[in-house]
Amino acid sequence: MKSITEYKDYREYVLEYYQERKRCSAFTWREFAKDAGFASGSFLKLVSDGKTRLREESAKKTALAMGLVGFEFDYFVLMVRYENAKTDQEKKKCFEEMQTLAEASRVKILGSEMYTFYETWKHSVVRELAVAMPGAKPNEIAKVCRPPISAADVSDSLHFLVKSGLLRRDIKGNYHQTNQSLSTGRLNVVAVAVHSLLRQMGEFALDAFDTLPISERHFSGITMGVTSESYAKIVDEIAAFRKRIVSMVADEKKPDKICRLNVQLFPLTEKID
Repeated sequence: MKSITEYKDYREYVLEYYQERKRCSAFTWREFAKDAGFASGSFLKLVSDGKTRLREESAKKTALAMGLVGFEFDYFVLMVRYENAKTDQEKKKCFEEMQTLAEASRVKILGSEMYTFYETWKHSVVRELAVAMPGAKPNEIAKVCRPPISAADVSDSLHFLVKSGLLRRDIKGNYHQTNQSLSTGRLNVVAVAVHSLLRQMGEFALDAFDTLPISERHFSGITMGVTSESYAKIVDEIAAFRKRIVSMVADEKKPDKICRLNVQLFPLTEKID
């Protein structure tokens, strides 16, 4: 099996453990459940199917049944705790514990770079500015950011972006993006950082509304009645619209500013019977 840090959630790990045992023997879900001390022979099958979940104690029992010890045991329990966390703050705390545990064991967590990237708005802005301002020093990049940040912040961000492979630096010292667009993919851990970024960008949007002239900002909205079917169609249309916007700016060689586009769709009422 792969390293436990390469799995996106604990259910995937449980399923692959079962499949690996099944390939080598007549291992069954009932036997697996018995090894872990569960009365129901189908319990872990239901867990892997997403129909029920592990709790703290059942996570420890399952980890022991899979032969996990030390770092892997603790990491598996944290994966379960992360999945069960009810708020972004709780999930963030769990993931930071997972990162600390992995670093202490010199193990890399799949998706940890993207988590760090989305955790703050600074990385996405510096990633764009570094390319748009070839040869610029960190203090020059810092001065054009809104809100302003320090040259040290820019230096730290550039170091992170290069180290994580999101930027590369040529022999002349100029930066280039390794990929023009980024995706959060299917990693659950990234979602928490993205939520944090969206909150920050929402706050910046309110500030822009109050401080920038109309010629430099665009705000509009629609209040409308929808059904579940039309809501789904609107979401699909927004996704297609975002792709068209990305394709429009993908070939821009010399942008003169970095902008943020927020697209929001949310209910203003409870469901109407």
